[in-house]
Amino acid sequence: MSVYIPLKNYFDTELAKFLGNQICPVYPEFPHDSFVKRVNGLVEGLELKDRVAVISKELHKALALPYVDAIGILKQILGPENKTEQGMFTNGYFLMPIAYYVEVYGIDDFDVSMGALYEITKRHTSEYAIRPYLLYYEREVLEKLRLWAIDENAHVRRLVSEGTRPRLPWAKRIAVLNGDPCVNLSLLELLITDRSKYVQKSVGNHLNDLSKMYKKETMEWIKKMYKLHGNKINWTVKHGLRSLIKVNDGDALEFMCRIGE
Repeated sequence: MSVYIPLKNYFDTELAKFLGNQICPVYPEFPHDSFVKRVNGLVEGLELKDRVAVISKELHKALALPYVDAIGILKQILGPENKTEQGMFTNGYFLMPIAYYVEVYGIDDFDVSMGALYEITKRHTSEYAIRPYLLYYEREVLEKLRLWAIDENAHVRRLVSEGTRPRLPWAKRIAVLNGDPCVNLSLLELLITDRSKYVQKSVGNHLNDLSKMYKKETMEWIKKMYKLHGNKINWTVKHGLRSLIKVNDGDALEFMCRIGE
């Protein structure tokens, strides 16, 4: 019988050792032992997000470099891209402190940071780290996201939807982009027929968020998309309307009956 180990326990001394071992060949001046010792003395008793923050902060102190130089080193230890739709939240957990590093320390270096988030999300996720950039650089981020929506990598395409979700779990809630649900929906329009189930699920989750906040606009958009794309979007739409269906919303139930679901 396997014993449940809380995820927070992954972010401990052993992870600090692992990160240090990856950094030292790239940056021999990295103070491996003192970094590990400091993390060991600080993470005990903390919950997951606080542990990630501690490791990221200690990385910053140990590297003791300008952000652009530090992230250049950290990008070299990201490992190979994940070409599948599995393992992002198992094999890639060690990247959470690096994504957090970009989130906290990179806000003044937009282009460098967006490049780092692009690479991180192909191996783990940048869905949390990108959110401060949406607040500070909404127009510039939207321009990036419209390009990323047609990227060949499914994880990059997923970030377009997941990173802009108003009610992303584990993240602070944000308003819809530019105060208008149509901006969020314009991004989802680029993804609504995505071939990846991983992306489809994110689009459905995003629609579910919007349906709780802007039911009328979301339903109108879904009906428009169905006229354009037909049954190929049925699964995504059903996933997106699940909260309305659960409460027996008349509009959602009528639409699902009409499309035969």
